[in-house]
Amino acid sequence: MQYEIMGPLRVVEEEKKLTIRARKIEVLLTVLLVRADQVVPIDQLITEIWGEDPPRRAIAGLHVYVSQIRKFLRRPGQNESPVITRPPGYVLRLGHDRLDFHCFERLVCEGRDHLRERRYQQATATFESALDLWRDPLLDDVCHGPILEGFQTWLKEARLECIEMLTDSRLMLGRHRELVSDLYQLTTEHPLREALHRQLMLALYRCGRRADALHVYQAARKTLNEELGLEPCRALQDMQQAILTSDDRLELHVPA
Repeated sequence: MQYEIMGPLRVVEEEKKLTIRARKIEVLLTVLLVRADQVVPIDQLITEIWGEDPPRRAIAGLHVYVSQIRKFLRRPGQNESPVITRPPGYVLRLGHDRLDFHCFERLVCEGRDHLRERRYQQATATFESALDLWRDPLLDDVCHGPILEGFQTWLKEARLECIEMLTDSRLMLGRHRELVSDLYQLTTEHPLREALHRQLMLALYRCGRRADALHVYQAARKTLNEELGLEPCRALQDMQQAILTSDDRLELHVPA
């Protein structure tokens, strides 16, 4: 069985894809999965489900939700639920089941190793496989507590980092022309991610659009000054200087 939480919660077993419609139960199971194989105290679970103003019978409600999750996860021939009571709360034991964001982490680590060793084809394929696991933002409208909010923040940051490394791999494979439009969109959505501006500048330069590449630098510099009172980082400044001087190191050298 596989649990999927890189998007709305889904449990996949063979050809079946199961979801939970009750939002509070969905939140509870997601929290237990984020902290899989760790005990989550009752008070933390209550905060995740109801926020800072829980109802008076929150503990009784929590017990009911746990019972519903155990019923939802029950499988033929299974003697014990993966969700067990362990003071001061509950724990979900993964056992042989899989969790999508664990697969995502593994693929990103593999891709980073390929990139470091200049195996750009393998890096590209591995990063693409990792990003294929991402579906939609996790429970955006019901993340009341620090566990889910923290996980959501981590997931968004990890996805962006993966995109940046994938872009580096694709640039090294000479795929700059297909990257330009995506990088324009990404820099608009994430104007403070300097790595994306650097990648867009390089892609434009390799497309013979040096003036556009320099305009990207000026726009990024203005944003950083206005938003943070900062100058661009050294990598972005070095990219501007390299473009101004038509540095040979910017030319594409596709590995054999």
